[in-house]
Amino acid sequence: MSVFAPDPADSDEADLDIAVAPIEVSGLVTRFGAHVVHQDLDLTVNRGEILGVVGGSGSGKSVLLNTIIGLRAPDGGVVRVFGQDIRFARRRVWTAIERRWGVLFQQGALWSNLTIRENVAAPLHEHTNLPEARICELADLKIGLVGLPPGAGALKPAELSGGMIKRAGLARALALDPELLFLDEPTAGLDPISAAAFDSLILELSRSLGLTIFMITHDLDTLYAITDRVAVIADRKVAAIGSVAELEASTHPWIQAYFHGPRGRAAQARHDAAARGA
Repeated sequence: MSVFAPDPADSDEADLDIAVAPIEVSGLVTRFGAHVVHQDLDLTVNRGEILGVVGGSGSGKSVLLNTIIGLRAPDGGVVRVFGQDIRFARRRVWTAIERRWGVLFQQGALWSNLTIRENVAAPLHEHTNLPEARICELADLKIGLVGLPPGAGALKPAELSGGMIKRAGLARALALDPELLFLDEPTAGLDPISAAAFDSLILELSRSLGLTIFMITHDLDTLYAITDRVAVIADRKVAAIGSVAELEASTHPWIQAYFHGPRGRAAQARHDAAARGA
């Protein structure tokens, strides 16, 4: 248990089932007016895995993430997080769920008028009653954990590079010692060297902290480097799920084009070369 976790009897955290899969989506339906984005979508995310989620533009990857974290209500089906149907979770149970996940949005979603330390400290202020000195100490710990330099906490987001903003957003997502981490295009906009370093950081944190990671990405290098499984959203549902090697053998047209096109072949070659070098 985290050093700042509440007593389960006070928070309804005892209602969350740690034995089940962290995320279970069954028969999800998502509509925008007459446009159907998801139809009977099923997805289970296993404890401790890094799951990559891919799909063409408009396939509903970010909509799926937003539905799982409660930003959008499903139009049909069931979404369970830690065993709880998110549509019917009591307020105190929902708060307990929120304490157990962290989210890194694509652009970092940092508050521009706050310092990095204040951004990272925000979840601690919201969900704990720790003294200010302890909150600052924990915020600095998370800032260091993601590889930011010691002075970064005093800076504003506008003073950081794109890669540093991603790391600051990750530090905030980790503020409450979550078990489940959502990443939305974590390497988008980064140069290849920075993207590879961020991939390595995610993999290291996943292993050292025992995280379950749900990650939307278009980065084929990321898929080859760190995912345990990849879910492909196509035809309004999860068209296939498995390891990258398993998906490479798929006959689905979109999957074939994605993994066996020029970029897919290049990513596979880089991964194979790195594996030989290791």
